[in-house]
Amino acid sequence: MAAPILANMRVILYTGKGGVGKTTIAAATAVLCAQRGLKTLVMSTDAAHSLGDSLDREIGPEPIQISENLWAQEINALHEMEGHWEKIHEYLATLFNSQGVGDIIAEELATPPGMEEVASLMWIRRHSDAGQFDVLVVDCAPTGETLQLLAFPDVARWYLNRIFPLERKVMKVARPMIQPFISVPLPPDEIYGSVRQLLVDLDSMKEVLSDPKSCTVRIVLNLEKMVIKESQRAFTYLNLYDYQVDAILVNRVLPKDAGGGYFADWRRVQTKYAAQVEDTFAPVPILQSRLFDHEVVGIAQLAELGESLYGDSHPEDILFHSRPQSLRKEGDEYVLSIQIPFASREQVDLTQKDDELYVSVGPYKREISLPRVLRGKVSRSARLEEGKLSIRFGRAS
Repeated sequence: MAAPILANMRVILYTGKGGVGKTTIAAATAVLCAQRGLKTLVMSTDAAHSLGDSLDREIGPEPIQISENLWAQEINALHEMEGHWEKIHEYLATLFNSQGVGDIIAEELATPPGMEEVASLMWIRRHSDAGQFDVLVVDCAPTGETLQLLAFPDVARWYLNRIFPLERKVMKVARPMIQPFISVPLPPDEIYGSVRQLLVDLDSMKEVLSDPKSCTVRIVLNLEKMVIKESQRAFTYLNLYDYQVDAILVNRVLPKDAGGGYFADWRRVQTKYAAQVEDTFAPVPILQSRLFDHEVVGIAQLAELGESLYGDSHPEDILFHSRPQSLRKEGDEYVLSIQIPFASREQVDLTQKDDELYVSVGPYKREISLPRVLRGKVSRSARLEEGKLSIRFGRAS
């Protein structure tokens, strides 16, 4: 099969509840892409790395070649964080410490939640810029950490803009006059350079991740009630943050010839939940892989799993195109629509402050910078129907 020509590096993120086989599915996808002629890198950002175990190879923080067209990498999150956050972290720890916060707590407060994981994803931007690979398969942390990680660029911008609100030039002039009279250490000039570079890196990373023409997320699940429920929540929050889910991958499905007795009962349960998954996530494609009668470790077994999942289709294809967010004009008003399936009205909260819209769904909040056509307009009403939140904007009274 001839390798397709890709205009941009294809990025596929795999997430799912811990224990569903996410790492194995990600590795199998990478192996299949490589065997079909695409230069492929599979990268783990999960702190509890198991990618090397799946490939049956020792791998580390830099990409190493595993086989023809296949490279692998396990990110050292702590090392990456030190490179991107060290100067800012040192200043913030000193700042909190000056206000009476103990050393250990100050160290914790100086690092926003998720920073270690998101520093790992900076590699996505680096690989995108380098252009060395056709496909980048990312084995993400379990669902909760992945959602925190994908939301981090928005969180970090909020965090940094409020801690460093003064202009760099103003602070440079005012610092010598102000510092002797206050107990709070003012940020040195180099901190502003670090903050600016971090924000540039975060924005570049977000640009790659939110490009629906090159990056999608795939949710891996098993046919179990708790796993399906968590996958539904993940699907909702991914839509909230405008990430495109192009497939649901169902792993470890019992084959029809699994036998009677114990396995017959499990097959009935799985058949019931398989129908629920089809109904729940439609029209997103559902791909299934059977439960193998042997351990799936190493290139040959991973290739077998990849074939089971994708057959003759191209795993690097974008399998489903959706628009989690859209904007349309109705008369003199505009309607901003956000797909948030599985959310109830009680879970959704909206707040507008100037040209920023804050949308909360359960424990997750997103700050949306309104497009230019909505600047100066206010949200007049909101309605949640059939998984779509429609917010109507008009002129201020």
